[in-house]
Formats: sequence, C-alpha cells, structure tokens
Amino acid sequence: MDSAASPQRPFDVTNRSVLMIAVPMTLAYLSTPILGLVDTAVIGQLGNAALIGGIALGGILFDLVFTTFNFLRSGTTGLTAQAVGSGNALQEHAVFFRASLLAIGLGLAVVLLRAPILETGLLAMGGSAGVQAATRDYFMVRALSAPFALMNYAILGWFIGRGQAGTGLVLQTILNGLNIALSVLFVIGFAWGITGVAAATVVSETAACLIGSTLVARAMRGRPLPTLAQVLEKAEFRRMIAVNRDIMIRSFTLLFAFAFFTARSAAQGDTILAANAILEKFFLIGGYFLDGFATAAEQLCGRAIGARYRPAFDRAVRLTLVWGFVLAGLAAVVFWGAGDAIVAFITTAEDVRKIAGDYLFWAALTPVFGVLAFQMDGIFIGATWSRDMRNMMLISLAIYLASYFVLFPLLGNHGLWLALEIFLGIRGISLSYICRIRAAETFPAVSGHRPLEKAG
Repeated sequence: MDSAASPQRPFDVTNRSVLMIAVPMTLAYLSTPILGLVDTAVIGQLGNAALIGGIALGGILFDLVFTTFNFLRSGTTGLTAQAVGSGNALQEHAVFFRASLLAIGLGLAVVLLRAPILETGLLAMGGSAGVQAATRDYFMVRALSAPFALMNYAILGWFIGRGQAGTGLVLQTILNGLNIALSVLFVIGFAWGITGVAAATVVSETAACLIGSTLVARAMRGRPLPTLAQVLEKAEFRRMIAVNRDIMIRSFTLLFAFAFFTARSAAQGDTILAANAILEKFFLIGGYFLDGFATAAEQLCGRAIGARYRPAFDRAVRLTLVWGFVLAGLAAVVFWGAGDAIVAFITTAEDVRKIAGDYLFWAALTPVFGVLAFQMDGIFIGATWSRDMRNMMLISLAIYLASYFVLFPLLGNHGLWLALEIFLGIRGISLSYICRIRAAETFPAVSGHRPLEKAG
C-alpha cells in the first residue's frame, strides 16, 4: 500500500470499539472446543473405543491441514482492514475475491489429495487397525468440506477486517450450532456412526458458506466491484501470498513448539504426559479468551495503517494490551485457585492429579507469559508485518529449544515448563521491540488535522 498516495483518515479508538470486536469474537472462538467435545461425546455413546480413537486421530489430521490454511482468515483480516482504513472499497472487495480464489483452489486440492494425505498421517501417527479404519471412514467424508471450510475462513476474515465482529459471531454460531445438532441427529437418530459426524461437518460448512456468501453479496450491493484483472493484479496477489506464506510458517513453527513439549512430556512417562496434557489445556482455554482482543488488534491496527493515522494505531495497541493483560491476570488467578478442582474433574487417576498439582503453578502462569505474544500477533497481522512475525517466531523457537536443553537436566519437568514460559515471553518481547521500529517506519510525520471518525 502506497502511504504517500492516500490521504490521512483520522478515527478514534475507544474501549467500546475494542470490546465490540473482542467480545463477539471471544464467544465465537469458544464455540469451537464445545463442538469438539460434543462430537466426542456423541461417538462415545456408541461404546466403541476404536471410534473415539478414530475421531481423535481424524481431528488431529484436520487440525494440521486447516492450521496450515488458517492464514486465509488472518491474512484476509489484515488486508481488508487496511483497505477499509484507506477508504478504498474497490480494494476491500478485491481482497475478498483473491482470498476466495485461494480458498477454493486449496480446498479442491485437499479433496483431490485426501487419500495420500490420510495415509501419510496414519503412517506417522499409528493406531490399531480398528482406530485406523474408523479414521479412514471419518477423514474421507469430512475432507469433502475443505473448499467450503476454507471459504468460511476467507468470509470470516473479511467481515472481521471490516469491523463486523457481530456478523462473524453469527456465522460461527450457525456453523458450530448446526454441526452439533446434525451430529446428534446423524449419529444417534440415523445411526450413521462416525461417518455421521463427518457428514454433519460437511453439511454445516456448506450451509455456513452459502449464508456467509449471501451476507458478503449484500454488503457489496450498490458498491463498486473489481474487474477480474483488478482481482488478479500481480503485485497485490503477490502481496497476499507473501503475507499468507509467512503466517503459515509462523503457524507451523508454533505447532512444532507444542509438539516438542508433548514429545518431551511423553519421554518422561505416561503419568507426566497425562499431567502435562491436562495442564496444557489451561493454556489453550486462556488462549481462546485472549484471542478476542488479539482479533480487535488485527482490525483496529490494520485500519489505522490503511488510514495512515498513528494516534489510532497507538491507542489500539495500548487498549488491547491493557484489556489482554487484565484478562490474562484474571485467568491466572482462576487457574491457580481452581486448578486442582479442574484437574480432579478431568481425571480420576490419583497419580496424575498429584503430578499435575506439582506443576499447576506453571500452567497458571501461561496466560500472563503468553498475552503479549498473542496481542502482538494481532497487531502484526493487522499491519501485515508478517515477515517480522515469522522471524521472531523462529528466533523464539531456537531460544526455547536451547532453554530446554539447559534447564531440563537441572530441573526436570519444571525445566520443560520454564522453557515453554521463556518461549512465550521471548515471542512477546521481541515482537514488541520490532513493533516500535515498524510503527515509526510506517507512519511518516503528517501535518494537518481532520475530524475523527468513531471506530466501530
């Protein structure tokens, strides 16, 4: 985006504008783990352990596939927010169509390659013959949803980029609510077994895509639409691909970091593995709450970049950080105070409960250590400073691995947890340092004053 060619467009960022994005998106994100829980519970009613294992392995495979393509959500948000900030409706619409082309192309590739993807995954993860058979039944059906699921990423990212988090909440509620209802109907009502859960996902992703596309068409009605040549404009397409590539590398690196944590836990025995896995859920739950404010940072900081208005950028950074740290502190207090009860609810194994209690302190601290990284991710995605986000992630991973190999021989599992906290902290600190440099480079000194618009 050529900042010199576009006028400054001042707007105000308030607590209300932050919360109007953060609250709906927090609710939307929390519906995802609820869906996973219901799917497992529905299959659990059939009394077949192999089916539960099959849906677990299939879920891991899809997490890997869709995490790979999650850039379609975040990358679209940042680019759309910048177009909104600059007042360029044509570019705002072109971003959606470019993201849609990528989503459809990548989704069709997943459908066509679903068999080799499945077999490669099963080879890596193992499992009994019964579990692998169930995974095949689940995966081959659910993979048909890929084009619609990836389109839903693009649709959600576009609406968030426009500051319409309420619409995002509606779409996620429809998607996950319909999925839950159909899973119960297909499995319990129609006795379709594990393929019923997969079919429910296909139908719900398709329905959400159709509804979302209709809402996009309504939002674009009466406004200028880009030509095919404008959508395929090389420089803008290359920019979208570069942003998405860097976000993908960042996501893979994060996955590797947590896979390493799990592997090092497993190497200490089943009891440590189980305890660490339960405690890691505390961090994941905290992340779902904090992601709402990171999403607010994406939209507001991206809009400020497009508007070329430094005060809005600085205020968006400050407010989302304050809210994020407040929420992280509350989460830490809840986890520390109620952690033992939560662990006891999850498992009846006394040895696992005892070990988890020994390391509960570290799990309670993860939201505090991670919040700066979460918020900075939102800021960098909105600003499309994706290369820096990728590089700081790689540096933080190197420090994490070095910390583990120094600390684990000295402190055992405490060392593993401390290395994880260092990883989270270094990510946030390094991104915060780079953020100041990039902000100074991005916002040239601009004279003059224009009335403020209200964000949201």
